[in-house]
Amino acid sequence: MRMAELYPFNETVEIGSLTFTADDIIRFAESFDPQPFHLDEELAKQALFGGLCASGWHSSAGWMKCFVPFWLGECKRLAREGITPPNLGPSPGFTKLSWLKPVFAGDTITYSVTLLASRELTSRAGRLVNTILCAGKNQNGEPVIRFESTVLEFV
Repeated sequence: MRMAELYPFNETVEIGSLTFTADDIIRFAESFDPQPFHLDEELAKQALFGGLCASGWHSSAGWMKCFVPFWLGECKRLAREGITPPNLGPSPGFTKLSWLKPVFAGDTITYSVTLLASRELTSRAGRLVNTILCAGKNQNGEPVIRFESTVLEFV
């Protein structure tokens, strides 16, 4: 089965949710984005966003944290139904990354994926490139992150 046979184009599928705790935000920031508004609740109140918020890279990593178990679950579900799941490979990259709204401590982000396009690689027989829209909304339905990713598929 191909990805485009499994998921109709332009239909959004929720892949999971993640709550960003203050401890998680600080822990991530200490290692990867040590800016005051990611590290210290009091300093963050005085900063641009007005409160402790996650690094954009943290919210991006949250998408992957939800996608991997979602995809593994989909593969198991399809196998139970006697269907060979799409054979996905790595992503050669992403574009159009936008951090649309801060993700504050206590926010729950629900992530999604939407298949936008699928094309065969002319240079490599048996390989496709899928373009997907990756996104996340907070508990109020407000978009907080969006990016387009490409994913290799082996047929």
